[in-house]
Amino acid sequence: MSIPNEALQKLLQEIETRAVASQQQISLTKTHMTAKQREIRMLQLTSKELSELPSETNVYEGCGKMFVNVPINTVNKRLTRESGEAATEITNLEKKLQYHETTNQKSRENLEAILKSGRA
Repeated sequence: MSIPNEALQKLLQEIETRAVASQQQISLTKTHMTAKQREIRMLQLTSKELSELPSETNVYEGCGKMFVNVPINTVNKRLTRESGEAATEITNLEKKLQYHETTNQKSRENLEAILKSGRA
């Protein structure tokens, strides 16, 4: 049983479109993961620097165009919370990356199978 050429071309084009879209999503997801990893590293470095300061040191956080005096333990809690949130986002991005890589590979395999069957 053979598929008409027009239907075959349309199917190939759809699979190729899906493969290209998943490849774009892969690169975008990797970029987001890199940014989140950089953010976590900056939070860790900031936390390390704050841990080396005496507990009575004045610490200021930006608030719009002003700076507000904040206790060190409050800043450390915020840094820890933000680091945890970023780690959770990285986990979600890894799942998303795996999904797109699988989609891309399946699309490529489908293209190869169709092209091989078309030659036979």
